Amino acid sequence: MELFDTESKNRIDKARPLADRLRPGILEEIVGQEHVIAKGKLLWRAIKSDNFTSIIFFGPPGCGKTALGIVIANTTKRHFYYLNAVTANVKDIRKIVTEAKNRLSDEGKKTVLFIDEIHRFNKAQQDALLPDVERGVISIVGATVMNPFFSVIPPLLSRSLIFELKKLEKEEIKKIIRKALEDKERGFGKMRVEIVPGNIEFISQVSGGDARKALNALEMAVLTTEPKNGVVKITREVIEDSVQKKQVVYDSTGDGHYDTASAFIKSMRGCDPDASVYWLAKMLYAGEDPMFIVRRMVICASEDVGNADPMALVVAQAAADAVNFVGMPEAKIILSQAAVYIAVAPKSNASYKAISAAWADIEKGEVMEVPMHIKDSTYKSAKTIGRGVDYKYPHDFPGNYVKQKYLPKDKRYYHPSDNGEEKQIAERLKIWRRESKD
Repeated sequence: MELFDTESKNRIDKARPLADRLRPGILEEIVGQEHVIAKGKLLWRAIKSDNFTSIIFFGPPGCGKTALGIVIANTTKRHFYYLNAVTANVKDIRKIVTEAKNRLSDEGKKTVLFIDEIHRFNKAQQDALLPDVERGVISIVGATVMNPFFSVIPPLLSRSLIFELKKLEKEEIKKIIRKALEDKERGFGKMRVEIVPGNIEFISQVSGGDARKALNALEMAVLTTEPKNGVVKITREVIEDSVQKKQVVYDSTGDGHYDTASAFIKSMRGCDPDASVYWLAKMLYAGEDPMFIVRRMVICASEDVGNADPMALVVAQAAADAVNFVGMPEAKIILSQAAVYIAVAPKSNASYKAISAAWADIEKGEVMEVPMHIKDSTYKSAKTIGRGVDYKYPHDFPGNYVKQKYLPKDKRYYHPSDNGEEKQIAERLKIWRRESKD
């Protein structure tokens, strides 16, 4: 019977997907998430000391939420249950809680319940957990792709440590892929698999920080490729089929990266929304970091649109916040809206040229002293030494303007264009500057 059980377990283990087999068993095997799981950090200490009430992990798919649950199960001395919130109900919860109470009473052993997709639990299901969490009968480890502050009841949040996990970096995904190829027990280490570094780079690029997606693609490539002379050779065509995505010629660290980013910026600057959206799509399809793209857009909105349409900067910054909040794939819609807005906005680089000219003057040694009448005069006795004397408060004058010197000598750095809102700015400045000369 024992042999049968062992053989059955081995068959079941072999049937498990690669991503499941390769999940870390101990803290030291975790890849990424250094901001919360590095040695000495709060989460590391809580797991190692087996001293926590409840924990909620939230972050994008494939970032290691379930892996951390398994590590907790393996590291702590508690009895471990797993529930998926999609299929579980209140009856399942009450059964586990009853068993946890008996175990604590009879053996003095605590229980931890891992709830995958905890955001799918309704209020009644979450309420059913609360009394026993409060009494320490059971601890919750929840995993969710949703922000728990919007999907988990406040009483449960207040009793939990909350950790946001980030999508994995490309180098971290590559490390996981290499481990899968080398691991003889859980991966393909016993097979002769030949895969060029460029294909590993491609998988890591298109996986979007999702380790599960990367491992599924690798497993599909290896298991569907016929060995030749005992070697499983993974070609680019096989990889593209496995990830169901064609490669775009786009080196994320080389010319393809910078050339495409340059084309994107110049298309927005050149008022071509069609080209702007195409280069945006190419970068996103190739796996470019959306935050890299949106940073370029924020710069373009200020450098190339400027005060011709001040809303361009507002739209770009709002896009940056929204992309960070929403994530891919929906973030591409937000990026497209912002890119089109910037592309069709009236253009002016007057602000860019103004700061460049002022910077150049200072760089060549033209450092002017602050005139006495606009120096700080808020402290006691400032005016007794001439600071702030004769300063005219503009709001005390008609039109909230008064002729007054703000530089010790005449300099003109900002020259507004005739485009968009800057045309009105130019008209106001023309009046003010003429008056200041009179």
